[in-house]
Amino acid sequence: MMSLLEEQERAMQDVREHDVVKATVVAVEDGVAYVNIQGLKADIPVPKRELAQPEPDSARDVVKVDDELEVFVVSLGGENGATVSKVRADRMVAWKELEALMEEGKTVQAKVTQVVKGGLVASVNGLRGFIPASQMELHFVKDLSIYVDQVVEALPIEIDIRKQRLVLSRRSLLETEREKKQEALFETLEAGQVLKGTVKRLVDYGAFIDIGGVDGLAHISDLSWSRVKQPADVLTVGQEVDVFVKTFDPETKRISLSIKDTMRDPWLDRAERYAEGNHIKGKIIKLTDFGAFMEIEPGFDGLIPMGELAERRIARADEAVHLGDIVLVKVLHIDMKRKRISLSITKADANAEVAESAYIDTPLTGQAEEEA
Repeated sequence: MMSLLEEQERAMQDVREHDVVKATVVAVEDGVAYVNIQGLKADIPVPKRELAQPEPDSARDVVKVDDELEVFVVSLGGENGATVSKVRADRMVAWKELEALMEEGKTVQAKVTQVVKGGLVASVNGLRGFIPASQMELHFVKDLSIYVDQVVEALPIEIDIRKQRLVLSRRSLLETEREKKQEALFETLEAGQVLKGTVKRLVDYGAFIDIGGVDGLAHISDLSWSRVKQPADVLTVGQEVDVFVKTFDPETKRISLSIKDTMRDPWLDRAERYAEGNHIKGKIIKLTDFGAFMEIEPGFDGLIPMGELAERRIARADEAVHLGDIVLVKVLHIDMKRKRISLSITKADANAEVAESAYIDTPLTGQAEEEA
């Protein structure tokens, strides 16, 4: 008898609080299952809420008599001799598995459940994890709610089982993937190439465009030949575009792109409508120290140098013309390379507009005549 009691005491000592131990189901009711743990004298009740998550309608739905379970010893003592939980044991197993995955550098599938201050809450094998906002993407994301209900691949970067703390990072995976793609891309990338790209992100100063897993920047001045106030005025996220590779630096991993350089400059198309010697009418739109600019077409103008504004010598352009004046000019020179047109009032023939060989209508001719 003494030997039996000593053996039972030794078994009791092997069961400690916060341990995960084996248990056998000895009875099952709707709301509770009873388990036997070697070393404990009494059968211990396990409420159905501690058998599975989410809580089953009946304990019979998840366990049956003679099932072998692993349970977490919440506490020893009390009316039943102990308080145990299969749910918490499952969590402990999950924590241990996560620890092993983190040590091996392996990833997990995390379902994003909600947005909280500083980041996102995600569920991993039934455990609550946290993804800091800075660890979600390679760039800042203003609205994290777009990730709710998504399943993302992430890397465990911090685990504290005692504090039930799990921190995940998606960014570290994206960085590794980006580095691999960058290495492959930079091996074949050349300045002057025209590539297919997808607009990934718009910022005040331009657009980031994916050209094969790597983002390049198209500055706002390189989005269009016309003046762009906001990138969103000419591009949308997800849009496919042709891009011209301006420059790239393998060391800094920076790629400068241009959309407008994949298209012919519309200035050249407009300039081809005119020839040196043509007479045209237009509106004075700007006065400078060296002359006056005349609008030939909307967004297309030419310069009347100071010496071509008047027959007499003048010190200021406003001595000859004023903003809004409609004037007849002669085209002196068209420089296609520098994209400049030189005009003259003094050399314009007042009778040229009646001669078809010299006078050419412009989109502004009708408007100019009305305003005149």
